Amino acid sequence: MLELAILGFLAEGPLPGHELRRRVSQLIGYTRPVSDGSLYPAINRLAKAGLLERRADPRAGAARYLLSLSGVGRADMYERLRRPAEHEITDFSRFQTVLAFLSLLPDVREQHAVLRRRLAFLEEPASFFYDGDRPVRAEEVADPYRRGLLLTARATSRAERAWLREVLGEDTPENP
Repeated sequence: MLELAILGFLAEGPLPGHELRRRVSQLIGYTRPVSDGSLYPAINRLAKAGLLERRADPRAGAARYLLSLSGVGRADMYERLRRPAEHEITDFSRFQTVLAFLSLLPDVREQHAVLRRRLAFLEEPASFFYDGDRPVRAEEVADPYRRGLLLTARATSRAERAWLREVLGEDTPENP
């Protein structure tokens, strides 16, 4: 997701490395810290692959670089957005990164296909706790902290499903 965040922010325009780091950290850093030790190697991999370009920033001196997305990088970003991996659909934090840049994908039908995958995942019965193969509902849990976890997850899922249906122009079922 780090690479998608880098490509996505550069798709919005060229940035110096320190500004890119700030934006990436604001987007994904609250759940997964973004260190220089992970960001700059990712930038180097993307540059080596021809997905981004690095040139001296004339406003900041020779030691500072301005990063921009190449044409190949834009195509790669579009592909990542069109076909996120399954774990990028099912993992909430990873999906947020996809969602942050999904509007950059020019075809609304392709955007909606990604949203439909997320909605299908959210509509599958799931829980953090099971009784055999049966998901345990919050009302069945005596532990107040586990109950809180389940109630919060249920509310978040309901809100996200309602938003997804709204964006997709779908009716909300009688019992969400």
